[in-house]
Amino acid sequence: MAVNHRKWFVAFATPYLGDHPIEVSAGLGDYAAEWLEHTGKMTLTEAEHSRIVALKERFADHAGVSVRELLLPSDVSADHSAAISYNVLEHIDDDIGGLRTMRSLVRPGGYVINVVPAFPFAMGPADIATGHVRRYTKKTMRAAMHEADLEIVKLHYANSLGLIGYYVSTCLLKQMPGPGPMVKFYDTTVAPMTRFMERAFRPPFGQSVIAIGRRPLQG
Repeated sequence: MAVNHRKWFVAFATPYLGDHPIEVSAGLGDYAAEWLEHTGKMTLTEAEHSRIVALKERFADHAGVSVRELLLPSDVSADHSAAISYNVLEHIDDDIGGLRTMRSLVRPGGYVINVVPAFPFAMGPADIATGHVRRYTKKTMRAAMHEADLEIVKLHYANSLGLIGYYVSTCLLKQMPGPGPMVKFYDTTVAPMTRFMERAFRPPFGQSVIAIGRRPLQG
């Protein structure tokens, strides 16, 4: 597990969590476990039954956590303080519908936080194997957020060195990401160094697009 990378990306959403965020496609709950240090109540969702069971087991002793089934896009609404999805929209044919669902899950003024893979040129065998149907740029993500009627709070690239490494390993060398010495090197050396650099300036490219939107107060 890339611990340093996860802690870095956890921090992008932390200031916007509020009193009761919802995470869309929470996986096994690794991000949620860290966000729960900053909010006492959280709803976690998954589309797969096995992951719903795993989430319920993991957070069984946490009274503030509820787990439910959700598949984007969906005709649902709620009153959450924020809706978060990390590396989800790239799997969805109707990503605008997915964003609109996330918008409907938060109260007016609530935040919609997405992390998505960046740059179509980096679409390679690893993306196809994991079910990606697209990669984004700031321009395409901005257009999607506007179409979903979300106000843009922040929109930027992150993990510039990670994009270079990902492109070389997966597109040029045709390798599949997974545990091993390269991932360990990335997490112990490259990720902390890149995070330090990107505190000083926003890079013009990166492995991910960080998109933080807000549901308008009116509407």
